[in-house]
Amino acid sequence: MTDSANTLGLIAGNGRFPFLLLDAARAHGLRVVVAAIKEETEPEMNDRARLDPDFIRVHWLSLGELSKLIETFQREGVTRAVMAGQVKHKQIFSAIRPDWRLAKLLMSLRTRNTDMLLGAVARVLGDEGIHLESSTAYLEPMLAPAGPITSRKPTDQELADIAYGVDVARGIAGFDLGQTVVIAAAACVAVEAMEGTDATILRAGDIMRTLHEDGDASTLARSLTVVKVAKPKQDLRFDVPVVGLPTIETMRTAGATCLAIEAGRTLTFDRAAMIAAADAAGIAIFGHSGATTL
Repeated sequence: MTDSANTLGLIAGNGRFPFLLLDAARAHGLRVVVAAIKEETEPEMNDRARLDPDFIRVHWLSLGELSKLIETFQREGVTRAVMAGQVKHKQIFSAIRPDWRLAKLLMSLRTRNTDMLLGAVARVLGDEGIHLESSTAYLEPMLAPAGPITSRKPTDQELADIAYGVDVARGIAGFDLGQTVVIAAAACVAVEAMEGTDATILRAGDIMRTLHEDGDASTLARSLTVVKVAKPKQDLRFDVPVVGLPTIETMRTAGATCLAIEAGRTLTFDRAAMIAAADAAGIAIFGHSGATTL
């Protein structure tokens, strides 16, 4: 008989997050049942299962197969689970092919944002005896600290942009539009929506390049400050803010010079490598409080 107390379900999206959570769960001695999303999860997940077959089981399912997810977890004795890894917003609302259970759930939603959808999925899982836990439960050491994180501290202008950016970002996050804004000289250059953080940063860089090429940016500084926040009522069971080395690489491409992330509520992946890359590029990383004044 499966020991449900020592079994954790993992609903795995894309990126490195699922693998980090998998490692952390295994370090706690847990058997992990992975529900790998065909449209998102890295194929490497199969390799991890082959290396540790007694403690890692992988089941592949499509994004819309809610009934199969529930049946798989129940068959494997899963009574608690976590979500880890991104599922692209546009994937959720365009490429999804819902089964009957998910179709019924979608029809019941007042608004089709990710918070509403994932919250509804969490309630359905709970009704079936599967409790969805915070995705940060096993990764607390990876949460961003407060204050300067890199060798270079933000300049006075960057601090002012962070304060303004936190105000704007918390406003859009409250509507579940996104969690990131890009600021230059107290002007909002780009706001995140379905395209995701990296695309937002790159779009801001393109806007600034165009303005300078056209000679229309005499009042704006060339440098960009990226501000990321948690939602005002962030549900840490899903959609936790995440940054890492790719974020810094994207910022370099866009010409951004400062990254502000919410302390204690943002996961920092590969932190040492991320800091080293930021230091080499002269990029400041700062853990803000989430308040509109710093």
